[in-house]
Amino acid sequence: MSLAAAEGGWIAIAGLGPGDEALVTPEVDAALAAATDVVGYIPYVVRVAPRAGLMLHPSDNRVELDRAAHALELAAQGRRVVVVSSGDPGVFAMASALFEALEAGPVGWRDIDIRVLPGITAMLAAAARAGAPLGHDFCAINLSDNLKPWSVIEKRLRLAAEADFAMAFYNPRSASRPEGFVRTLSLLRALCGDARPILFARAVTTAQETLHIVSLGQARADMADMRTMVIVGSSRTRIIERARGPILYTPRGIPDEATG
Repeated sequence: MSLAAAEGGWIAIAGLGPGDEALVTPEVDAALAAATDVVGYIPYVVRVAPRAGLMLHPSDNRVELDRAAHALELAAQGRRVVVVSSGDPGVFAMASALFEALEAGPVGWRDIDIRVLPGITAMLAAAARAGAPLGHDFCAINLSDNLKPWSVIEKRLRLAAEADFAMAFYNPRSASRPEGFVRTLSLLRALCGDARPILFARAVTTAQETLHIVSLGQARADMADMRTMVIVGSSRTRIIERARGPILYTPRGIPDEATG
């Protein structure tokens, strides 16, 4: 049964994609058209067009669990609720927050119809703009230390570099804690060397989009902010230079001699 046809209250946790409205999926558009309420972080709720019969509930960035509980309360009252995230709601976003609130909340909430509607996350949009840097094994790491200590971030960076993954970094550098990305770049230079390519993709698919591909030795912390997706290549990631702009890609295979 589609959300539009579903009876009673429900929740759709929806990804609005990286920015371009053309990248919002038809499934998410249909959920928004059927919703009575939209809940989310202020910049994401602003992306939803107002209409008669739709209540918008914007809130601050650091109240994810309160936002999730509010959405569950509305759905328990019979409302049709869309919880919006940018990108994909299951990647460092609201899907896990809502399930965390569900697990801690009243048992009756577990009877609510809850669906996660995928979206195009910034990691994939940035990779597509640059070429195919995630064409072989890769990992994604959130560099924010709001919800985990720096020691955990550092351990994961070290292990990812040792395993020779390409690495995609979310939330690389906040205005309040810029030192974390400085430490990240320093650590990666020590582990991977200065020649490793790194992509800075800011505001991908929007009018403010910028892409820069440099070496780790050339990378500076101020090249990134919270709207920037950073992708560091593996040892096998390559750059194809051309007049129309470089292509960054990672070959799909590793020859046997490279692992011997």
